[in-house]
Amino acid sequence: MGTYDALLVVSFGGPEKPDDVMPFLENVVRGRGVPRERLLEVEAHYQRFGGVSPINQQCRDLIAAVEPTVGLPVYWGNRNWQPYLEDTLRQMAADGVRRAAAFVTSAYASYSACRQYIDDIALARAAVEGAPEIVKLRHYFDHPGFVAAMVDHTREALDRLPAEHRESARLVFTAHSIPLSMAETAGPDGGLYEAQLREAAGLVVAGLGGGREWDLVWQSRSGAPHIPWLEPDVCDHLEQIDAPAAVLVPIGFVSDHMEVVYDLDVEAAELAAEIGLPLTRAATAGTHPRFVSMIGELLAEPEPAACGMTCCPAPPRRRGSHG
Repeated sequence: MGTYDALLVVSFGGPEKPDDVMPFLENVVRGRGVPRERLLEVEAHYQRFGGVSPINQQCRDLIAAVEPTVGLPVYWGNRNWQPYLEDTLRQMAADGVRRAAAFVTSAYASYSACRQYIDDIALARAAVEGAPEIVKLRHYFDHPGFVAAMVDHTREALDRLPAEHRESARLVFTAHSIPLSMAETAGPDGGLYEAQLREAAGLVVAGLGGGREWDLVWQSRSGAPHIPWLEPDVCDHLEQIDAPAAVLVPIGFVSDHMEVVYDLDVEAAELAAEIGLPLTRAATAGTHPRFVSMIGELLAEPEPAACGMTCCPAPPRRRGSHG
């Protein structure tokens, strides 16, 4: 595992009881000017599931699967909820960890998918005396382990459709929408978020044998209504789709969280039922064996080059925002 003496799993975080939900959401949107009404709407989504996001348990499950395979102690820190990155780095320093690889539960470029994790790691290190050096592992959207997991899960979702629709079903790949301004500045030359997603989707289709019709659409918009975001929205797309059936493939996510279980499993599923569209949803990569083994393979790769300071810049912050 090279020069690393620990692995740090870095994730988004999520609430685990009803009283956590609003403080968690305020952490997530701090400085972004998200209207209070939108926060209350999203809070209701979480409360529908008992105030618990599945993402923290998915991180625990991933760590339990990965730790025996990598031969390193595995730590876990979140950006937006307990266990917070700063607290985890403090424990790592106390344990004598000097240099760790960071595996982020986000496979792509963009400010929110990559740069924000790098910045939050840097802030946490600055707050902890003797914090270990942290090396973020590369984007893995095209790694054969991630692709194989999504191929298997997409095939399983196709198999859940009525037999007469399996060959003709359209694959609808989904990812979290981001503001157009953020999409345009993703990566060193711009446009990398969408380009990586399209490449990943194409690799999954090829893994299924090719020849299938597919689309890339967006979900979970959360910003101010006057700011343009990537479109079309998944539900708008399903209303217009010209196919006898569809499979939603959440290619932009590596584990379930509220954007998956509510926006796809509730909203999109209810819409499909209303319009009579047979619909299934592929699982996220989760703890698929090839995804788990991928993490060890990433650790064994040459150390990735650090991103330039102008790569995936932070969007401008609005004054007077909530949080």
